[in-house]
Amino acid sequence: MSKLHLIATSAFGIEAVVGRELKHLGYEDQYIENSKVTFSGDEEAIAKTNLWLRTADRILLKMGEFQALTFDELFEKTKALPWHEWIPKNANFPVEGKSINSKLFSVPDCQAIVKKAVVEKLKEKYKIDWFEETGPTYKIEVALLKDMATLTIDTSGAGLHKRGYRKLVAHAPLKETLASAMLLVSRWKHDRVLIDPFCGSGTIPIEAALIAKNIAPGLKREFISEKWGNISPSIWNKVREEAQDLIVNDRELRISGSDIDDEVMSLARYHAKQAGVENDIHFQRLAAADIKSRYKYGFIICNPPYGERIGESKEVEKLYRQMGQVFKQFDTWSYYILTSHPEFEKLFGTRASKKRKLYNGKIQCNYYQFYGPPPPKEHRDQPVES
Repeated sequence: MSKLHLIATSAFGIEAVVGRELKHLGYEDQYIENSKVTFSGDEEAIAKTNLWLRTADRILLKMGEFQALTFDELFEKTKALPWHEWIPKNANFPVEGKSINSKLFSVPDCQAIVKKAVVEKLKEKYKIDWFEETGPTYKIEVALLKDMATLTIDTSGAGLHKRGYRKLVAHAPLKETLASAMLLVSRWKHDRVLIDPFCGSGTIPIEAALIAKNIAPGLKREFISEKWGNISPSIWNKVREEAQDLIVNDRELRISGSDIDDEVMSLARYHAKQAGVENDIHFQRLAAADIKSRYKYGFIICNPPYGERIGESKEVEKLYRQMGQVFKQFDTWSYYILTSHPEFEKLFGTRASKKRKLYNGKIQCNYYQFYGPPPPKEHRDQPVES
């Protein structure tokens, strides 16, 4: 298998989490930048990372990177890349683009030039003048940043947050990739209690159960590169069979999710069933003010309302004050809260142990981390004596 340069893209703020996941999979040779981690691997790495990465947005095959100050330079350097090694003569190869702080700022022009350059390269190699583009899709992207052009082919297709279990969508859903990042940043483990009092359609509890049972997040979906002739079906079969064998079904989990909306609770149960973890999560309709636990130690991880819409700020500020009072009863727990509200700590009444800037879609948020004491080993799974 050949050595490839690959890129795992991510939301801003969770690149280090993606890097940690890659190292866990065995990909140590990596370079972290804003919103992406570049790493080395082979054809199997394409299959393995698409299947296993919980926090990355997609996996790109890096074809080349160079400075491009003129359209001629973009054309010639793009044409010099080995497109024929990946793109067959019947391929559909659309080109997308983006440009930030670059002399070549017209994205449509950059896309057209890259498309023409790839066509000219393939004409030379395949000795044909017309490409019908009726075969498998190889989506090319030209990304220009400060006059540096990066040319990639997307191996994922639909974003990796689309696990396949969330068929229905509640209002303003939290992406699965961000929910997983929140869990992995918290260092929550399967032997600890977990409560999400604002669970909505269930994303955080479901992602927690998938992590706890070691279920690969991409196990129930397909990827665009599965249709490529470059990667043998035996590779995909191998990584899927390995992932299936690594599932842990005998763990007793204490994960619960609650919300005040009956409709989203119904969605949460449906999604958990689709994900195969309906028996591992306890969902109930419950106001955040009424949450309780018989366990002395545990985690609260949540994404409460932000008050972004007009007229909601007063209600949300009242909610945050209430959360501060309610969470005091969990004084030996750790809690992790994602919100965009700039005065959250003041309203909550406690300063966070640490906070981390994350983006929920286009909304800049802080992930507030409040560390509780580590439980003695003998009390880790024990309920409080009544």
